[in-house]
Order: sequence, then C-alpha cells, then structure tokens
Amino acid sequence: MRLDKYLKVSRLIKRRTVANEACDNERVTVNGRTARASYDVKAGDVIAIRFGERTLTVEVLDVRENAGKADAALMYREI
Repeated sequence: MRLDKYLKVSRLIKRRTVANEACDNERVTVNGRTARASYDVKAGDVIAIRFGERTLTVEVLDVRENAGKADAALMYREI
C-alpha cells in the first residue's frame, strides 16, 4: 500500500492530499530515510512524521485497504 494511503487509512493524517503534501515537503521518514508518497509500506516499517515541533514515531503492525475507526489504531504502535 502507498505511504500516503496508509497514513490516511490508519488515521495518522486526516486526508490523503495532506499526507501527500507532507511527503513532498520531506516531513515523513520511513526507517530513517525521507520517503515519497509512493513508498510501499510493509509491516515492521518505522514511520516518523513531523508536525511542527512534535515528531510522531510509529511502527507499522498491519496493512489493510480499509479500516474502521476502532481498527485504525490497531494498524500501528507508537514508539
């Protein structure tokens, strides 16, 4: 699954266009490297997202095409 879609489905970022812009502005890293929106997310990847001064770091536990509100939090684990 593409990185921008994963960020939206897992509800780490509300909209896919915002996730795409975050990737374009190099605010998202995967496994320590700046990632493009087209990066293929896999279980075990570590994603870091910069929101201004704050950085959110998560480990990908599951990759699903669709997830409800309750299931979205089960797709990752905060580090």
